[in-house]
Amino acid sequence: MDAVTTALPTRRLGRTDMHITRVGFGAWAIGGADWAVGWGAQDDRDSMAAIRHAIARGINWIDTAAVYGLGHSEELVREALAGIPLSERPYVFTKCGLVWDEKNRMASPRQVGAPASIRREIDASLARLGVERIDLYQMHWPAEDGTALGEYWGALLDLKREGKVRAVGLSNHNVAQLEEAEALGHVDTLQPPFSMIRRSVGAAEVPWCLAHETGVIVYSPMQSGLLSGNFSIERARALPKNDWRSRNVEFTGEKLVRNLKLAAALKPIADRHHTTVASVAVAWTLAWPGVTGAIVGARGSLQVDGWIGAATTELGPEDLDEIAAAIKASGAGTGPAEFGREEVGQ
Repeated sequence: MDAVTTALPTRRLGRTDMHITRVGFGAWAIGGADWAVGWGAQDDRDSMAAIRHAIARGINWIDTAAVYGLGHSEELVREALAGIPLSERPYVFTKCGLVWDEKNRMASPRQVGAPASIRREIDASLARLGVERIDLYQMHWPAEDGTALGEYWGALLDLKREGKVRAVGLSNHNVAQLEEAEALGHVDTLQPPFSMIRRSVGAAEVPWCLAHETGVIVYSPMQSGLLSGNFSIERARALPKNDWRSRNVEFTGEKLVRNLKLAAALKPIADRHHTTVASVAVAWTLAWPGVTGAIVGARGSLQVDGWIGAATTELGPEDLDEIAAAIKASGAGTGPAEFGREEVGQ
């Protein structure tokens, strides 16, 4: 099936036949609270409204994973898309390789790469999503069950040859692992974490992908809300225990202070572009050569409106220099502050 026609700018995803909008809907948070890496309580009605609103605004792809809400996110994606004609539906990307314990939902999922497990996982995802083929299937993390990379990458390549998936990719893998996989079959995409705070992949993985025609869809471009322009020390302190961010080092102490200082420095740039701080944060990741699109989460329609402007915000050289200076002045994060420059940070 072809993705919905959109007025938003698109880019070809690597060598695939898919052209995606510069931002896509991230479905991690809508998985809910009842699992190890949940975002706190979430109303399913708000989740489905957010997905439909994102599509109405022109977004033509959704990124989810089997593990988000332990299957619940995929089920919600299916329900949200149910009333949309097949010819107008967005691309749906999902991931495998994280296996959970049905008897203990709060236990950390295991990183499993066994081909037989991947086979079971894709059949389960196809059923939850209600589709015959997944547009992009990605290995979520490197396996830790003793399965060699060549085995699980070979399993994904087999699924592509069989027509169960349209394209295959890796998430959270480094350059050495990308090289190993590429030797067996082309890596269509990489999904790495990337933001003004977490910048390390800008030094190695993103340039590698640019050189190898591998599409890049980055996740957490607003660093899980820290760069949204709507975060504060008080909000961080009030995060509930069932929100994984309450236990994350970037949301506490001196790191939090530095991160919020950086977010505040984006306000003048946002004002110049008549957009939001959130849109500037996301647009910064899109300004890097090699980055195809950014995955941005939303728990309601208003949050979509807060960052949709990133799809059309073009940051110029002066903007990027100002942001690089703000990164250095704030002391936030690590990694290069501009493409082709040396790394900065703690």
